[in-house]
Amino acid sequence: MLKVVANRSACCGYGVCAEICPEIYLLDDNGIVVLATDTVPEGLEESAREGAAACPQNALEIIEA
Repeated sequence: MLKVVANRSACCGYGVCAEICPEIYLLDDNGIVVLATDTVPEGLEESAREGAAACPQNALEIIEA
């Protein structure tokens, strides 16, 4: 199982993660990342990793749980 960890204080609101994987990464009213779920659903592993890797602030991490 993969989990997503978001460091909201590091997020600068570029929104690249939400563009790549909107099923997991959302933006709040201030443009800061919010997770729709902290567990990566089956079939979204690749896009979850791509979204996390695309963050210019490294605010997102995918870990094995």
